[in-house]
Amino acid sequence: MEQLKQLLTAAGIAYKENEPLAAHCTFKIGGPARLFVQPADRAQLCRAIALCKAQGVRYYLLGNGSNILFADEGYNGVVLDISSMQDTVEVHGTQLTAGAGVRLSALCKTALEHGLTGLEFAYGIPGTVGGAVYMNAGAYGGEMKDVLTTVQYLTAEGEVKEAAAAELDLRYRHSIFEENGGCILSAQFALTPGEPEAIRAKMDELMAKRLDKQPLDKPSAGSTFKRPVGAFAAALIDQCGLRGYRHGGAAVSEKHCGFVVNLGGATCADVLALCEEVRTIVKEKTGYDLEKEIRVVR
Repeated sequence: MEQLKQLLTAAGIAYKENEPLAAHCTFKIGGPARLFVQPADRAQLCRAIALCKAQGVRYYLLGNGSNILFADEGYNGVVLDISSMQDTVEVHGTQLTAGAGVRLSALCKTALEHGLTGLEFAYGIPGTVGGAVYMNAGAYGGEMKDVLTTVQYLTAEGEVKEAAAAELDLRYRHSIFEENGGCILSAQFALTPGEPEAIRAKMDELMAKRLDKQPLDKPSAGSTFKRPVGAFAAALIDQCGLRGYRHGGAAVSEKHCGFVVNLGGATCADVLALCEEVRTIVKEKTGYDLEKEIRVVR
């Protein structure tokens, strides 16, 4: 790790040591990262990844940390902060090209400013473009694959490649990047001309729904469980009498049973124990086997 630090310093790439990961995720849970690297741009990101590989140091690509549960002991390796990059959105007619570190909210606002419709569903999803493509994020009947056309990414072998959306195995909360070790660098989206007033109204309507239905006043990682075929996780959990169910500082939200929230001082162990208890009870009472949507990083 000492040599890696020297190489990062020589390359002018900023990093922090033993940085608390709780400060970099919406759950506000997680121990320290051995190194927390903050590349300023795509070139620094690619260089940092190459250095990690050359030194045999494991790394994790972090977007906005909105779907992540970090381990209490932290991460013994390098966490690469994609959101630290000075990424931008380019507009070419009805196509938007956005760097992986761009916040979805900024992408949606750019679409609105140019009178382009198709991304309204993503307004309010607290993630980055890279993270959203990685998990094919979605809400309110839309998902990234509906508007995504191409992705530029760094392969596990260190080559920059471009792939069409059809090649990325995009399905419910999944993309090929979960298996291929690639690092998303940018993404292109094809939108449709629309009326700015209607686009704004739809964005406001969906944001109001979020505020009304979701426990946005408490730290969480969004929807905790994936939607099982033929049912809704929140309804199953509520049906089993688990609204408000607690384990340590973690609880099933009183406002929306699909969310596990941090009531204050919750640990990763608390959340995982709670999820397992909920899963067991739901399986026993309904026969449905819930699968976690949040990603646990150890």
